[in-house]
Amino acid sequence: MHNTLFADANSDYNKARYVICGVPFDGTSSFRLGSRLAPQEMRVASYNFETYSSFFDVDLSDVLIHDAGDLEVAATIDETLEMITPVAEKYVRDGKITIMLGGEHSLTFPFVNACKNKYPDIGFVVLDAHMDMREEFGGEKNSHACISRHVIESITRKYASVGIRSGDREEYEYVRENNIKVFSAEDVISKGIKSVIEDIRKDIRGPIYLSVDMDAIDPAYAPALGTPEPYGITPRDVREVISSLAPQIVGFDLVEIAPEYDSGGTALLGAKLVRDFLAASARSL
Repeated sequence: MHNTLFADANSDYNKARYVICGVPFDGTSSFRLGSRLAPQEMRVASYNFETYSSFFDVDLSDVLIHDAGDLEVAATIDETLEMITPVAEKYVRDGKITIMLGGEHSLTFPFVNACKNKYPDIGFVVLDAHMDMREEFGGEKNSHACISRHVIESITRKYASVGIRSGDREEYEYVRENNIKVFSAEDVISKGIKSVIEDIRKDIRGPIYLSVDMDAIDPAYAPALGTPEPYGITPRDVREVISSLAPQIVGFDLVEIAPEYDSGGTALLGAKLVRDFLAASARSL
């Protein structure tokens, strides 16, 4: 465990409502490595902000948050998933809302699955530039490019993605053939994020796991990414999703920042969005 904990995450584990954990793994990253460094960079960046959120009217110093540090990882994704699965399950069993700091997007799976064990009707909402609907990528079934397909086929069909603007032809065909709810970045621009959220809530009325792949956001705002994709959504769009869905969210992650590719701004934005989730969720309790 690193010495720096996420700001305001000072609560004892047993008393905490929220548990933050980092998973410093980027072994299947296909373009830029470095997301393994993001959990610690976001922790450091989190001290930039006031404890009080004027937007949510919540002071995080009043919220019971525990930072469990970084989970142990292995050299391969399969071994890493096996190692973190029982930890994710324990957090949910203990009644915690988990905030996972990645790391790459493949790490999301055991955290969603852990929520499924407690909430059988769990829905999965993901903000992402990429479809992530491949069956395998580069010979790796548990690649970051496969996470959405694995969640849909193994955990829940209650699914929606927002910010999509990249995928191969087969992924787009898979989405059409299976009637999967996907909102492109252009949909967000033309309809407005509030309209998109209304559409999502018509289909997913129960508990939600929200996964934020930072490449959903336009790289003008967040350049330090594993696989940046231009023409994205804005940080305010992401905050609106977090704010609107917070009462339903039972698990949250933020992944795919590669901190070495800018001067710290993307980690700052990631830390702010995590703090926004904590404030929005605490307000809704």
